[in-house]
Amino acid sequence: PLAGADHGATDAVTLAGRLRAEGRTVVATGGCFDLLHTGHIRLLRTARELGDALIVLINSDDSVRALKGPSRPVMPAEDRARVLAALACVDAVAVFDEATPADILDAIRPDVWVKGGDYTAEQLPEADVVTRHGGDVVIVPTVAGYSSSALIAAARSGQPTER
Repeated sequence: PLAGADHGATDAVTLAGRLRAEGRTVVATGGCFDLLHTGHIRLLRTARELGDALIVLINSDDSVRALKGPSRPVMPAEDRARVLAALACVDAVAVFDEATPADILDAIRPDVWVKGGDYTAEQLPEADVVTRHGGDVVIVPTVAGYSSSALIAAARSGQPTER
């Protein structure tokens, strides 16, 4: 859940530290999560199965605009965070303002960093932060036919999405 002006970062870092001290496995994943869909749910469930807790790092509104363009995000960060925090497989949510979540990953130090299969570990600038702290980077295959960008474009055009 979002907490105060730091957008959940303190909660996420505190949770990760407590779990690490208990010898438990911290998993993190991140992204825009602008319009939650089946592909996101599969990614989140798969990520959560890799450890004892899942921390989701989401791009701030400014960060999403920089990545996706001026018409995004469709949902503000606070709403995206609330939706994610309501999922049983998610233990904490934090919002980051930078282009990558490298700074917050440096504080959380997850044992596992999970990203969708539209990336390779070599393409992720934040992978170095994770591996420097002894963590692993895991790429989960994407679910064909699910994309927030495609769903948003279909909704704006009034046309159904193709599967």
